[in-house]
Amino acid sequence: MVTDTPDRRFHVVIPCAGSGSRANIGAPKQYALLNGIPMVVHAVRSFQGVRGLSQSVLVVAPDDSAMVDVFKQWPQPKFFVSHTGGATRAQSVLAGLNALKAKGVGPDEWVLVHDAARCLLTPQLIEKLLLACLVDKVGGLLALPLPDTLKSESNGRVDITLDRSGKWLAQTPQMFRLEMLFQALMSADESVTDEASAMEMSGLSPLLVPSAAFNFKVTYAEDLQMAQAILADRSVSTVLAT
Repeated sequence: MVTDTPDRRFHVVIPCAGSGSRANIGAPKQYALLNGIPMVVHAVRSFQGVRGLSQSVLVVAPDDSAMVDVFKQWPQPKFFVSHTGGATRAQSVLAGLNALKAKGVGPDEWVLVHDAARCLLTPQLIEKLLLACLVDKVGGLLALPLPDTLKSESNGRVDITLDRSGKWLAQTPQMFRLEMLFQALMSADESVTDEASAMEMSGLSPLLVPSAAFNFKVTYAEDLQMAQAILADRSVSTVLAT
């Protein structure tokens, strides 16, 4: 049983060096305020208090001057900021892994890579991922079985309806051992879109851990409105429960 494992220590890498231009809010979307708190703070808070959380890193662009100020206002124990973000997600994750190595994190320790824009993640989902992956030789990711009919298009019109059975929507966190992930990302080509893709290119098959629809990635302006509504509802539920 995982509960009997003597060391379930894990680390988190949150790459947030992008501009988030599709959200069209005039600033990097990780700083968009939801319930008066930056989106990235909501994402980080999901991990605080989860048993086993150790030294973790947010990777921002070299010219990002805002994240340090955000952390001063909303302190996040066990997370530090690294101004080593690259032009791609893979480059930023690699920079985060190097930052953890510099802090003494070992090659076989578990790393969870998470999107700053998945600000509705819950400790319960993190725990579910940990329970599944700590006993797995590869690691895995939160994902959601495709719920809708899947269409392929041509020139803006339906070309064909595809079979959705066996198809999943990849989410984060994605959980792998540090050196395995580092080597996979180093070897991956430019088509890699997430950490699981890099592991697949290395010939490995990550575990799919069923997630929840609310763990969506905030991408567009309407996603911000939906995330705001969910966070507001959670706040009301918390108040009513106390």
